Amino acid sequence: MGCGLEGIGFLGTASAVPDNVVTNADLERMVDTSDEWIVSRTGIRERRIADANTTTGDLSLKAAKQIMEETGVKATDLDTIILATITPDYVFPSTACLIQSALGAENASAFDMEAGCTGFIYASILGASLIKAGVSKYVLSIGAETLSKITDWEDRGTCILFADGAGCALLGKVEEDCGILAYSMSADGGKGLELCMPAGGSRNPATLETVKARDHFIHMNGNEIFRFAVAVVPKEVYKLVSSAGIEIADIDYFLFHQANYRIINSARKRLKVPQEKILMNLDKYGNTSAASIPLLLDQEVKNGTIKRGDLLCLVGFGAGLTYGGLLVRF
Repeated sequence: MGCGLEGIGFLGTASAVPDNVVTNADLERMVDTSDEWIVSRTGIRERRIADANTTTGDLSLKAAKQIMEETGVKATDLDTIILATITPDYVFPSTACLIQSALGAENASAFDMEAGCTGFIYASILGASLIKAGVSKYVLSIGAETLSKITDWEDRGTCILFADGAGCALLGKVEEDCGILAYSMSADGGKGLELCMPAGGSRNPATLETVKARDHFIHMNGNEIFRFAVAVVPKEVYKLVSSAGIEIADIDYFLFHQANYRIINSARKRLKVPQEKILMNLDKYGNTSAASIPLLLDQEVKNGTIKRGDLLCLVGFGAGLTYGGLLVRF
């Protein structure tokens, strides 16, 4: 937790999602579920799913090209590209390096980082810290996933949740009274295996047995993740406002990881925040993990909801288990 990143913030935002829309009605034909069951428990009505040829890198590159065009910053001016994802195009090389090449950002360092659904928060804090330290001038922070590639479409407990998308922000120096007013990065590794992909790493390399056991898909203890999330979201908000020396009422909008409506609404009630301050796109895009916060941020900027000078509270939580937040004067 800390301050000290004032004057460093978001110079622009962008996002990209697949064209293919999968509704709850579509899922009813695949697994034992219903639109009413999904909506009542998650708030999700539809989600975007990539085709077989579209990767996390493809969606990231589309968003990256958009942000460079909109901000007017040249790709050759980028110093660092950080991609937060749990679904890279390859185990190695990093997908960020492939984006760097395709974007023509020849002067930028590039790497992937894995922090689950908190990934964009982690990446943005790290990127802003590099700027503060004088290592970088412009940092591209990306959160992107193609979770459909590791979703078990026979498991109704998880296949209703996850989806694909990408969002990014260009970090750089802004006016001193704007930018990141407070930040927080935390983890609870003891609960890490409550949300994981059991096979494919060095602990359980891919074998015929791991494939047959469906261990290359997402496995989640939904009840434990729910308890974790409803506890840490308000906790992060309180930490951020305390660090910045402000009140919760001073915040214009809250952008929480778009995992589940019940989690978000629980946090809203605990924080005693009016509904109109809680921004959501969960119903149309589902849980896109590291992409969810930057995707929501970009959409609300583009539709005019978020305006210059607004005070934003961004909080993520997810695999690791990780959690963290940003308090940003936009």
